Amino acid sequence: MDKPVTPRAAAPGPRRRDRHGRGMRGPIAPPQVPLAASRADAFADLVQDSVERLERRWPQLADIDFLVLEVPRLDGSGQAWNDEAVPLGGTIGAREGRPARVVVYRRPVEIRTKGRDERAALVHEIVVEQVAELLGLTPETVDPRYGEDQG
Repeated sequence: MDKPVTPRAAAPGPRRRDRHGRGMRGPIAPPQVPLAASRADAFADLVQDSVERLERRWPQLADIDFLVLEVPRLDGSGQAWNDEAVPLGGTIGAREGRPARVVVYRRPVEIRTKGRDERAALVHEIVVEQVAELLGLTPETVDPRYGEDQG
């Protein structure tokens, strides 16, 4: 008669090796390495870099919230758009104790750019345009380098 084999009880404490004897699997990269940053986090960093560049010249930007949303909303946001003109950013005026907001839409920007440098340039352009709209200024006043080819 065959006797069933009973599995060994797991030893208490951390497991030292995986079942193939190669050691424990770990993360590919530690969290502080850029490889571990999500695309959304990397995009938010581009927006933050752009805002910090402008804040040196316009300290009042500290009173404006800067947001990153995946895509623009279709419902009653007051912005009319169609397939040919999907907004890349927008503004929401200050009201009822809420600060003014600048919104940058991540997916439309990513679709229109090829690399990080091109994306950073477009994000900065969008931030400058939206800040100019909120402040009632021209984009060239907000950032004298606006419109210059960054390449």
